[in-house]
Amino acid sequence: MRQEWSPEDVVACWTLVDGDWDLVANKSGPTRLGFCLMLKFFEIEGRFPEFIEEFPQPAVEYVAALVKVPPAKLATYDLAGAKRHRKQIREALGFRPSTLADEERLTEWLATEVCPVELVEDRQREALLVQIVSSGSSRRVVPASRRYWWRRVTGGSARSAP
Repeated sequence: MRQEWSPEDVVACWTLVDGDWDLVANKSGPTRLGFCLMLKFFEIEGRFPEFIEEFPQPAVEYVAALVKVPPAKLATYDLAGAKRHRKQIREALGFRPSTLADEERLTEWLATEVCPVELVEDRQREALLVQIVSSGSSRRVVPASRRYWWRRVTGGSARSAP
């Protein structure tokens, strides 16, 4: 995720809307801040962050002000242990965790449809991510991490993943 954000972009992308407030109604303190940031991060990136540092500082400060939690409290949010939050976000946004069948389908699609016509790795990766998020099923799939999918589907290194 990009770390440089204009004030206008922060407001446009990180503002909580009506349905978001319903999801965070029973949360407080660092849990409320962390959940809100994960929700918006997922909406923007189509994945969950692996590290707290992936949240852009302007977004942390903006969302912290919205939910009335000091930005420094984010350091105490257990991102690795937030499985229940990830599940709640996926369900609210109509996603489901990926399966081995999804992985096999995407591997075949990438090998037969994308790689023969697109030689630039970044464009192959982008096509894969678009396919993951816009899956034809009624419940879109979301990978546990982009690094995992890119390494698994293309054999690429984790460092070259988005």
